[in-house]
Amino acid sequence: MIKDILSEKEVTFSCEMFPPKPGADMARFEETIRAIAELKPDFISVTYGAGGSTSKRTLEIATEIQDIYQVPALAHLTCVASTREEIAANLSRMKACGINNVLALRGDIPQGMDFPSPRHYRYAGELIEDIRSQGDFCIGAACYPEGHVECEHKSDDIGYLKDKVDRGCDFLTTQMFFDNNVLYNFLYRIMMKDIRVPVVAGVMPVTNSRQIKRSCELSGTTLPPRFQAIADKFSDNPKAMRQAGIAYATEQIIDLISNGVTHIHLYTMNKPDIAAQIMSNLSDIIR
Repeated sequence: MIKDILSEKEVTFSCEMFPPKPGADMARFEETIRAIAELKPDFISVTYGAGGSTSKRTLEIATEIQDIYQVPALAHLTCVASTREEIAANLSRMKACGINNVLALRGDIPQGMDFPSPRHYRYAGELIEDIRSQGDFCIGAACYPEGHVECEHKSDDIGYLKDKVDRGCDFLTTQMFFDNNVLYNFLYRIMMKDIRVPVVAGVMPVTNSRQIKRSCELSGTTLPPRFQAIADKFSDNPKAMRQAGIAYATEQIIDLISNGVTHIHLYTMNKPDIAAQIMSNLSDIIR
């Protein structure tokens, strides 16, 4: 299980990928799976899709990663658009496929949703508690170094995080961040609230400055001046932006590991070549 990997290895390096949209080139996507798996990360997480839109593919891909490529898989599971019965059925399918690592997420609330009955979930903590009661799963959860975009006060956000840990979360994975000092401050604040589970730092290499600005607007992530200068300088030169983005992520990871943050999760955006370059840059550091 992932909690064992995090406790046994001094440095871990994992990757995230997302299932293809309907109608995508499946042969090309299979090559993406193979290329990321062949990097031999400590585990690969597979996202769920908005509203569970790719949930079936999530389980299929996670199973393929484990069975064919022998890399531990972490299957995302969102609950906001699901009933408790639907979640129980999903967990049963995971068990049957040998998937025992789950990233428990609330997910984005669909517009107009009013949580019609107690059978529906409101918070990720409720999902974590249900997973913990229904089987021998290793449960991960999300955390937000800059605070959840829907939460006005950071102290309240950490309170919700403590609730998730108390309900049975085994480890946390951060949302992307571009200023390591933001993470260091966050780690200090959660330690003061006695949150002691491992924290995996989520790093996103940026190769498209326009795309990342939109993502930051939605997530509430800030771009530090140093990164903003890079984006402004190279946004119109794709090759230069790619090279600069890889260099920035590499330096960010080196600083994290040097300061004791030794569990790194790379948001690959299904670009194995970029993940491969970063891992090559860090080959003696992460092995």
